[in-house]
Amino acid sequence: MRIRRRINNGRQALMRKGMDAGMTTAEYSVGTLAACAFAAVLLVIVKSDGVKSLVTDVITTALSVGL
Repeated sequence: MRIRRRINNGRQALMRKGMDAGMTTAEYSVGTLAACAFAAVLLVIVKSDGVKSLVTDVITTALSVGL
């Protein structure tokens, strides 16, 4: 009887551990997707004409300042 109880306890522990591992994987994948979406939004913003002209102005101003 004790052996069966130990086997059942071991199975339950493995099942709980497996469920936690699956949730961790899902959380990582959601975080990765969110990071990719954020990077895509930043890429669209950086490639816009307004940002390009702003960066060009800053570089031109920085290079025209005499030391």
